[in-house]
This record gives sequence, C-alpha cells and structure tokens, in this order.
Amino acid sequence: MQNPTISERLDRLSINAFHKRLFAVVAIGMFFEGFDIYLAASVLGDTFKSGFSTLAQNGLFISATFVGMTLGALGSGFIGDKIGRNKIYQWNLLLFGGAAVASIFAPNMTWLIFLRFLMGVGIGAETVVGYSLITEFFPAPVRGRWLGYIATAVSAGLPASALCAYLFLPTFGWKVMFVFGGFGALIAWLLRRELPESPRWLASVGRSAEADALLSKIESYGTSSPAVSSVKAADDVLLEAGTFTRNAIAGSVALMAVNTLIYGFIVWLPTFMVGQGETIAKSSAFALVMSIGGLIGSFAGGWLADLAGRRATIITAGLLVIVLASAFSGTNDPFYMPLLGFFLTLPIYVLVAVLFAIYVPELFNTTTRLRGVGLCNAAGRAVSIFVPLAIGPTFAAYGLSGVLVIMSVAIFAMIGAVGLIGKGAARYASSPVTR
Repeated sequence: MQNPTISERLDRLSINAFHKRLFAVVAIGMFFEGFDIYLAASVLGDTFKSGFSTLAQNGLFISATFVGMTLGALGSGFIGDKIGRNKIYQWNLLLFGGAAVASIFAPNMTWLIFLRFLMGVGIGAETVVGYSLITEFFPAPVRGRWLGYIATAVSAGLPASALCAYLFLPTFGWKVMFVFGGFGALIAWLLRRELPESPRWLASVGRSAEADALLSKIESYGTSSPAVSSVKAADDVLLEAGTFTRNAIAGSVALMAVNTLIYGFIVWLPTFMVGQGETIAKSSAFALVMSIGGLIGSFAGGWLADLAGRRATIITAGLLVIVLASAFSGTNDPFYMPLLGFFLTLPIYVLVAVLFAIYVPELFNTTTRLRGVGLCNAAGRAVSIFVPLAIGPTFAAYGLSGVLVIMSVAIFAMIGAVGLIGKGAARYASSPVTR
C-alpha cells in the first residue's frame, strides 16, 4: 500500500491540542482584525465632532482603509505563496497593530489617514492568510465548522467595537479605540511568534523532510483514523491548465457579491429602517441586535458547510436572502420589519462565513492558494469601495425595491459562479464532507 501523503495524513487526524492552540492564536488575531475594521464608525464620529477632521477627510479615511485592504490581500497572496505562511502572517499582524498604536499619536488627520492605509494593508493580509492557514492545518471532514468559528470571531469584532465605544469613547475620546485595537493586535502577534509553518506548503516547495518532522510532532498530540480518505487531495496535485483562472473568476464573483450584500445592505439596514418610518433610536438598537445575528449566521455557516456541502449551502442561503429581502422591502410594520431584518442577517452571514472562510480557500491547491485567495479578496474589496456610492442614490430614487434589484443581481451572479464556473473546483464543494 502506498504511503499516505502529507495532505492525507493531515486530513485523517483527529482534532487535538495542537489544533486547538493554533485555532486560538489565529482567532485572536482575526478578532482584532474585525475590531479594527468596525471601529471606523465610532472614531470618525468623534474626530469630526471634536474638529480633528472634516467630512471630506472622513471619506478619505474610509477609502484609505479599503484601498489598503485591497493591496494587502493581493500582496500577501503572492508573497505568502513564495516565502511561506508563517513569515507573512507575522508581518501583517505587526503592521496593522503597530500602525494602530501609532495612530494614538497622530498629530493631524492627514497622518491618521496614512496610518489607516497601513492598517488596511495589514488587515487585508490577515484575512487572506488567516483563513488559508486553518484550511491547510485542519482535517477536511471538520474543517468547515472550525473555519466558521474563525468567521464568528471576526464578526464578534463588531459588537465588541460598539461596546468599547459606548463605554469608553465619551470619556477618553477616539484614541482609546486604537489603544484597544492596536495593543490587542500586538499581543496576538506575540502569541503567534512560535506559530509553525504549514506542512502542506513545506511539502509543496520540496521541503518534505521538514514537513514530515513537523507533522509527526502534530500527530503525537492525538490519534489518526487508520483509513485514509479515498478522495484525492487537491493539495497533492497541480491544477490543470485553465483551472486556476476559472476558480479565481468563480471566487472573485462570489466575494464581490457577498461584499455587495455587506456594504450595500447590511451596513445600510439602520438607514433603511429610518427611511421606512422607524426612529433613529430603534434603528441604532437594531444595529446591535443585527450584530448578534451576524454571530449566529457565521457559526451556523461552518456547520452547514460540513453537513450539507459548500455549494448547496451557498446557493440555498443566497435564495433565502432574496426571499427575506423581498419581504423586508414590502413591509412598514414596526414589529415585522426589525424581525425580518434580523432573520435576513442570518443567511447573509452564512454566506460571509462559507465564502470568505471555506469555499474560496478550498478552490486552490497549496501551491497557488494564497495568491488565488488574495486575488478573490482584492476583487471583493474593490467592490466594497464603489457599492456604497450607488446605494444612497438608488434608495433615494427607487426605495428598497431598487436596492433589492442590486442585491438580486449580485446573488444570481454568485449562484452562477459557484454553480457553473466553480463546478467541481473545490475539493468538497458539491457534497457533504465524509471520509
């Protein structure tokens, strides 16, 4: 019998102490990535109120964030495939943590915008490498749920940021938000310094002896299944000609669609509620409840991806978003509108978890994973720059029905990409993961 490959040995492992420690270290960094993304709303309100910034500068602050995230996603993908996951993962966390701490001492808004750009570069890289690292270490049969937990950690950054702003910003001002985000990221960097290199990547670049030694150490923490999966690991073969391009297109369209849902709908939901007749107080309270829906949806997405399959989960959740969004846009009832809005966040964040954390990283083998994920994330981030500019005028001119058209087009494009372009692209894309 042929000896199992590095990928097959990793996939037949049971979750052990090594996996749990790795998960904790990655999850802490990803949590502060989410925290840093979401702190913009509270920071900009206070900088404007205090006269530190103008409205135009606030717009540049937001744009600098997304431009940095786009470049960070692209750069980390190509560099990470070249020099390894470990080095790029150390660098990106140090960059956005260090820039956040430096923001405390920014003498003016121009410097704060520049530092926010650097934070964006680090955050964009964190998203690419964090999800990919879990993909390469965790066994395939349970990988989806653990990636879903990571996505939940990112989503937890929103309520945590809102709570910190509520408790501390009125007393200490906007700089306190960078104290929490920056020092939290640097603590995560210290915990991450002993993070090992990916055995899959080591094997893919010919460093098989190092990969075997590291994997033997990981195997010593727990038990392995005696049966090796009969499914040929995508990590053990090169993608055939044209497959990388096809998969990159599928992943890019999918992430462009889900970013349209986030920045074209989720972020605007409180505004839509006010436009439908609710008070600002009620819409603000709903924003907090909505963040809880994000946690539930992200958590559920990982489990559903393992139980029902990646593609089935994505397509079903996408169709459910259209149905619930249609119901939401057609009601002004003060009871049903927030209720429908809450339930609408659930399938949207199922899509966020499955697409960002699970489906897209699995479209590529080890040799091309980071550059593929980086390209897809860069495409998604680019959309997040422009979509909000179109939503305001659309809502003003056509109401929620106009916004629903934009959402529906994005979702059907996503379903087409996942169902057709990406057909068979991911190792476990079309069916539940079994041994």
